[in-house]
Amino acid sequence: MSEIAVKIDHVSKYFRLPTEATTSLRTTMVNRMRGIKGYKEQHVLKDIDFEVEKGDFFGIVGRNGSGKSTLLKIISQIYVPEKGKVTVNGKLVSFIELGVGFNPELTGRENVYMNGAMLGFSTQEIDEMYDDIVEFAELPDFMNQKLKNYSSGMQVRLAFSVAIKARGDVLVLDEVLAVGDEAFQRKCNDYFLERRSSGQTTILVTHDMTAVKKYCNKAILIEDGLIKISGDVDQVANQYSLDNLQRLQAADGQTQMADEYVTDLKVDLLSPVQTTPDLPIKFEISYNVKKETKTYVAFSLTDADRNIWIYNDNSLDYLTEGTGRKKVVYECRLSQVNNIKLKLQVSIRNDKNEMIAYDPDEKVIMVSRNDIDKDDLSANDSATGLIQRNGAWDFAK
Repeated sequence: MSEIAVKIDHVSKYFRLPTEATTSLRTTMVNRMRGIKGYKEQHVLKDIDFEVEKGDFFGIVGRNGSGKSTLLKIISQIYVPEKGKVTVNGKLVSFIELGVGFNPELTGRENVYMNGAMLGFSTQEIDEMYDDIVEFAELPDFMNQKLKNYSSGMQVRLAFSVAIKARGDVLVLDEVLAVGDEAFQRKCNDYFLERRSSGQTTILVTHDMTAVKKYCNKAILIEDGLIKISGDVDQVANQYSLDNLQRLQAADGQTQMADEYVTDLKVDLLSPVQTTPDLPIKFEISYNVKKETKTYVAFSLTDADRNIWIYNDNSLDYLTEGTGRKKVVYECRLSQVNNIKLKLQVSIRNDKNEMIAYDPDEKVIMVSRNDIDKDDLSANDSATGLIQRNGAWDFAK
């Protein structure tokens, strides 16, 4: 368990929902004798089992009512599971709702100490964190004012700062990335990128697939209390997006679901798995269009270790129409990268830019030069520092 930050071991949770209300003891006893319980069990989580390793930025996604927030409350020891257990190595800081535990009659300073105590920190520990919290919240001139005199934005900044600047081993966040004004959101974005690279453990529940792909290195998708898919962030995010598209189509009365439009998506790598920067990367994409619709191919080559885009093509210029088998061959060159492991991710989209199919079997491509001295650090450098100029990747200057 030394490398495991949080272990969720076959956790199940249900709630009892009353089906009738009665204050009569006689009615209650008669119902019991007839086998009528007076309540029904709503199973929210069903045998959830996964591990969060130390240093993970772990995403939990799913629709409203799927059970993800209940899972976070179990991890945070707010709820107790009916089955299974949760083990946390280290101090856990949970931020599930903005401003929970804050008292409007107390000053900002008093609220920081009270909230820190609720999170399990001693007065001395809060003393050490206090300046960082106030600085991040940008409220040094207001800490001796009562919280009821704060604007809603100031309260949000203070509550969020207490959570993320508390020096815990595991940070748990539930749908709280879009807090504060634009400037504060940029500041939070920088903090999360820094936190991810520093190896601190974070568990994030969100509906924002952009945030999942941006921050997380692992993720799970929960549906009806079960883990539907886990592991690779892009596969989890793509499946979530595809599921939502299918539900929207069903809600709009469309009988054809996304997988009835496009089937049998195949990606074949035509160039070697191990290649060099001077050779082209070539692959063939084919798929079958069953229903009349316009489609196009979107793909990306992503640094598998750092989860950043190196090359992508996501253009509506190549729309195709009609049914039947579609086939296209792509070729690109990445002459300025070296010593990098790429993953090829492919999806099919319609003319509304909605993803209607994706390839879960991502191809891995290794790119490295074989004609340089191993001591030449500059030549051995990988894709770090690349930026996009006029549609092409180049080194930042």
